[in-house]
Formats: sequence, structure tokens, C-alpha cells
Amino acid sequence: MAGPSLRPHVHWAQRHRELYLRVELSDVQHPDITITDNVLRFRAQGHGAKGDNIYEFEIEFLEPVEPKPVCRVTQRQLNITVQKKESNWWERLTKQEKRPLFLAPDFDRWLDESDAEMELREKEEEKINKMKIESRVPKDPFKHLKKGYLVMYNLVQFLGFSWIFVNMTVRLFILGKSFYDTFHTIADMMYFCQTLALMEIMNSLIGLVRSPLLPAVLQLFGRNFILFVILGTLEEMQSKPVVFFIFYFWSIIELFRYPYYMLSCIGIEWKPLTWLRYTAWIPLYPLGGLSEAVAVIQSIPIFSETGKFSLGLPNPLNVTIQFSFLLQLYLIALFLGVFVNFRHLYKQRKQHLGPKKRKMK
Repeated sequence: MAGPSLRPHVHWAQRHRELYLRVELSDVQHPDITITDNVLRFRAQGHGAKGDNIYEFEIEFLEPVEPKPVCRVTQRQLNITVQKKESNWWERLTKQEKRPLFLAPDFDRWLDESDAEMELREKEEEKINKMKIESRVPKDPFKHLKKGYLVMYNLVQFLGFSWIFVNMTVRLFILGKSFYDTFHTIADMMYFCQTLALMEIMNSLIGLVRSPLLPAVLQLFGRNFILFVILGTLEEMQSKPVVFFIFYFWSIIELFRYPYYMLSCIGIEWKPLTWLRYTAWIPLYPLGGLSEAVAVIQSIPIFSETGKFSLGLPNPLNVTIQFSFLLQLYLIALFLGVFVNFRHLYKQRKQHLGPKKRKMK
């Protein structure tokens, strides 16, 4: 049978608009806090001065208060905030003149009336100054136009890469078409999407988006080099199976990236999409980079044999710089670019999906 309830130690402080009660109980369970007829009633199981027990108390406030207290439980104590109905300074907390034995001032938060008024004035001045600063900042008359443009851009790119992904999936897995005709059926749409992606560099340069410029440049240059130079200029490369894998990995990545940015433009966050946006790249970026490297390696003998894009220097040097040699250097740059993008996306993943730090008060 449970023993009689006990009163915990309660510390209080006030401001012109609020009352603060700090109940000295740890490991509080099932707190029951109500305010009825200006009387606060508290009852909870917790560990206090008399050990683990049921603690309760009542306080009849000096003046009217709002009936909905705000309670915050921590491991060591329980904090209650009560709003006064009128903003003024009380000479004491309770209606009874003699202070209850369990109640004491909270000197950690205690202010006299003059200090509280000064604090209130400082907060009001800070609020006024903030409003003045915000009023000085010129409003962007093109804000909605910019937002509409970004939504449409991301939507068009999403639809384009969706068409590529669905078309490739249906042709290969349902119609049973081969890898070898991927370029001839998909290239036009891929040309369109990758050419349109040049706007991402422009968006970053003029400040429409806050994304870093270097990762965008590296990805766009790398993809367009593979698409327009390696695949677009060599017919021998267009029928190779590696084209399928390059286009497939590119399209899957963009299926998550563009809708994520489109929803972000209008202030919507869908958590599964956020997780996919910052997780799917982990296997897809290395696989995409590997596919691009395979395409470069396969193209080197073709460029060496045809001499295409090779640069002959005039006398007295009389030297020919083979484009195939530049491709070997490009392979190194390719993996460096993948590393830079990998590092950038890893930081973004930690920022968006990392553990939330609790604020200590």
C-alpha cells in the first residue's frame, strides 16, 4: 500500500508576463498538472528529498493566470511556465500572505521589478530593431517569378529523366531489346536534358540557388564530355553496352534529385524522398563513374587509330599531341571529380540526415 504523498521543493521566479516554477524531482513519471479556479494542482511520481514517492502540492496564485500551463520534464527536474492574465508585477506568488514551506525563490532566474522591466525593454527594443532591419531589406519583386522558374526547371528535368528511365526499363526488361541500340533511341532526350543542365551553373552564378559551383561544374562537364565527345563523335562507341549503364545510372540519380529540389522550392519536405536524395548516390555515383571510365578506356584505341582531335604542333616542335593521351589524363581527373562530388554529397547527407543535436539549456 502506497504511503502518504509528500511535497517536493519548488522554486519560483517571475517576469511581467510569466511565472516560472522549478520542481525538484528527478525521473518524473506521469505528471498531472492542472489549473482550476486559479489554483495549480500538481501530482507526480518521482525521486525527491524523500526518495522515490508520490509528490503533490497546490498553489493558489495571487492574481488570475491562464489555465494552460506549459510543462517541460528533464532528467533532474520539472519546469512549469504559467502565463499571467495581465502583464504586471506581483508582490508575491500565492494568495496567502505566509509563504508555504515547500516554496522558495529561484535565485538562478530571480530578478527584481526594475531589472525585469529593463529586460522587457531590451527585448522590445531588440524586436523593434529587428523589424527595422527587415524593413530596410528591399523586397525582391521577382521572388515568385524566380521560384516559378526553378520549379518549372526541375519539373522539366524530372520528366525528361523519367522518360529516359522508363523507356530504357521497358525496352530492356519487358520488350527484350538489346543493350546495343540504347544510344540511338535515348540520345536525343539525353542531349536535351544535359544541355538544359547548363542552367544549373548559371543559377548558381547569379545566386538563384545556394549550391556550391564546383561540384555542379565538375558533374556537368564530366557528363557532357562523355555524352558529346566520347559517345557523340564516335559511332563505334554508340553501339557498346556501356552506354546503357551510363544512361541508366545518370537517370536514376536524377529521379530523386530533381523532385527533391522542386518540392524544396515551394517549402515542402517529404522525408522518404529526402532520404533517397541523400542516400541513393552512395552506390550510384561510384557505378556511374566506373561506367564513364570504361567508356573512356574503350574509346582510347579508337581515337589512337583514327587520330581524331589530335593536335599537331608546327615547326620547330613538329610534335603531335594524341587525343588518346589526353584521355588518359582525363581518367585521373574523372576519379578526382568523383571524389570531390562524393565528399560534397557526404557533407550534405550528414547535414540533412545526421543525428539532431539536442539543445542544452
